[in-house]
Amino acid sequence: MGKKAVEIARLDVGKLIVILNEALAEEWLAYYQYWVGARMMEGPMRSEIEPELLLHATQELGHAELVVNRIIQLGGTPLLNPSEWIKHAKCDYEEPIDPYVETILNQNLNGERCAIKRYEEIAAFTDGKDYSTYQMAVTILNEELEHEHDIEDWLTDIERMKDDIRKLRI
Repeated sequence: MGKKAVEIARLDVGKLIVILNEALAEEWLAYYQYWVGARMMEGPMRSEIEPELLLHATQELGHAELVVNRIIQLGGTPLLNPSEWIKHAKCDYEEPIDPYVETILNQNLNGERCAIKRYEEIAAFTDGKDYSTYQMAVTILNEELEHEHDIEDWLTDIERMKDDIRKLRI
């Protein structure tokens, strides 16, 4: 961390690095959950949803890059071994054992809601104390909110489709 950055940071940098490593672990798990879930997914609207989930995966990977860069800028060491991800992550990784599209979407929705809490926490911890980390957290938070919205829309569309099919059967 640069001298001026240390001087203006008014927080426990060690604690922040721990929190950022937790976020880093969560981003890697989110990336894989999106990526593998998109590949495994079956059911209605799969062909429309799969490319979007792969885009979300790419964005989660971008978040990991932002977080790892910030950890290094702060003088910390990012988690170096993937076996550490599950140990440090506070957000669950949900295996796509059931490949049905709604199940995959709900798993990703759970992950997004956890990520939203994580970046709210980081933004609150750094607000007015570490401007660079705060800005990064808010940027990532906005993308996580967009992901949540996308997933909720797809789930609503699938439910409406199911309702229309039920009406046809009556």
